Amino acid sequence: MTTTATPSRTLRIWVGLAAVVIVGFDQATKWWAESTLVLREYHPVLGDVLGWRLVYNPGAAFGLASDFTWILTIFAGLAVVGLTIFAYRNAKISWGVGIAALLGGAISHLGDRVLREPGFGRGHIVDFIDYSGFFVGNVADIFLVLGAIYLVLLSIFQKDVSETPPDELPEPVK
Repeated sequence: MTTTATPSRTLRIWVGLAAVVIVGFDQATKWWAESTLVLREYHPVLGDVLGWRLVYNPGAAFGLASDFTWILTIFAGLAVVGLTIFAYRNAKISWGVGIAALLGGAISHLGDRVLREPGFGRGHIVDFIDYSGFFVGNVADIFLVLGAIYLVLLSIFQKDVSETPPDELPEPVK
């Protein structure tokens, strides 16, 4: 007999709240960067390794696809919808952590694309964390990367109970 776990309402609420906190944190740090930093001026935090540098990125990672901002907006919107559906159907707390990180980062980037200059669907992402001049990112990027790495590792190393042969399942606690 195979049993399928159903997502609890509490887990859904926690994933949603975590995503909202991530969006709020990302947007608050972007507000700080815009109100404190001068455009393109480097401010060292850890020498040349890490610093603050305010830039507006019309493209994706490393400035790719900067002429196709509206396509990135559509992609971000689809990612938010897909992650929301996945979060709604997810029944495991371990997966909820990674989903919340991805969802928070994706929602924040979608918000930038929709609400920031130069206009609806063409908005630029506020980046301000400079990594040795290799690229400049933001808090949402950190959550997107960590969430993706976490889910990949989870999918590789987490053993799914539904795949365990019945004779190897632990005895239920009585």
